[in-house]
Amino acid sequence: MKVPARSGAPTRGTVRIARGLLAALATCAGLAGLAHADELSGTLKKIHDDGVVVLGVREASIPFSYFDGKHTVGYSQAIALQIVDEIRKTLDMPQLRVHEITVTSSNRTPMLMNNQIDLECGSTTHTLERENVAAFSNSFFQYAVRMITRKNSGITDFADLAGKPVVTTAATSDERLLRRLNTDKQLNMRITSVRDHQEAFTTLKEGRAVAFVMDEPIVYGFKATDPHPDDFVVTGTPLGYEVYACMFRKGDEPFRNLVNRVIARLQTSGDAERLYSQWFTKPIPPLGINLNFPLSDANRALFEHPNDRALD
Repeated sequence: MKVPARSGAPTRGTVRIARGLLAALATCAGLAGLAHADELSGTLKKIHDDGVVVLGVREASIPFSYFDGKHTVGYSQAIALQIVDEIRKTLDMPQLRVHEITVTSSNRTPMLMNNQIDLECGSTTHTLERENVAAFSNSFFQYAVRMITRKNSGITDFADLAGKPVVTTAATSDERLLRRLNTDKQLNMRITSVRDHQEAFTTLKEGRAVAFVMDEPIVYGFKATDPHPDDFVVTGTPLGYEVYACMFRKGDEPFRNLVNRVIARLQTSGDAERLYSQWFTKPIPPLGINLNFPLSDANRALFEHPNDRALD
């Protein structure tokens, strides 16, 4: 006599049906994943396919992106890592790796265009001219272009640099502004453009230049972290006002939307102001120096109204 199946116990047929359903669901999930991957384009597809996001980072753009002896740290580096977290969520890739490549003012754009880096959030100025070759995110910092000099130099403004050796960093918007000033005002400055910010400040310290012209927060960073900060002064009527932004490849709207979403969320939630306080008004690694550079009205307005406009 056939024994009836116990109530609540699965029959062989039920097991086969359940297994079939699970297999079908797995297949659908796999197809959905493939469909999702097929829908990706540009930088997000490259990152998905490579399994890694490549960040361009700076060595000495204190306090934005710099090496503290162990890691790349800084205000804009923290923003970059939040963008990476958003990429992980968007691609559903919690184990997405991050690879960092050190870039300079001279090579950052070519490395981006050649697909050697995916994103650069250091101390790159968003200018209209640069929009011809790269795309820029919502601005994350607004600043003035000034100079640092020795306190005993007698230099207080740019007119005092007439006929004197001056240093700046090559391939920066500051170099362009400085050379335009030199021509327009016929100052006959002897301008030297060097590879990076650290080399420029060293040139000033060694007496091969009387002033280093650069973004105000950068020169304040060098002043604050020098063993003899009181030997230097940041001075000069601003040559202009500019903004920093993250840089990525042109024509990539999905990636632009992702990056801008992160920056806008940081700024309007108050997180950007807290991050600013951490890096500009409190001791920072590796020496615990405080830049004492409070949030300006211009940056406060930027946080209230996120935008990706160049100021030149």
